[in-house]
Amino acid sequence: MIETHVLTFTITKPFAEWAEAYDGSAEQQVAAGITSIFRGVSQDDPSKVCAVMQAEPGVMEQFIADNTEVIVASGHVLESTVSQVFLSSASD
Repeated sequence: MIETHVLTFTITKPFAEWAEAYDGSAEQQVAAGITSIFRGVSQDDPSKVCAVMQAEPGVMEQFIADNTEVIVASGHVLESTVSQVFLSSASD
């Protein structure tokens, strides 16, 4: 079953800097089994970001736990993260 994770959070660095760090982790994301679908900045608030990724259950949580230091160094305010998980159907 694939989960689609929609994460919104605050960043403390300019979006371009945060995005460079996020994109720089693409190989690690793929190796962990994560597919990045979208990352963008709010048109109304340059400190608000949305990232959409897909992974098997538990993969996203483990990736965040294993890479907390790098994630925080990117400017991502971990405590501000609002995570929503969506499934393609209720029977998945």
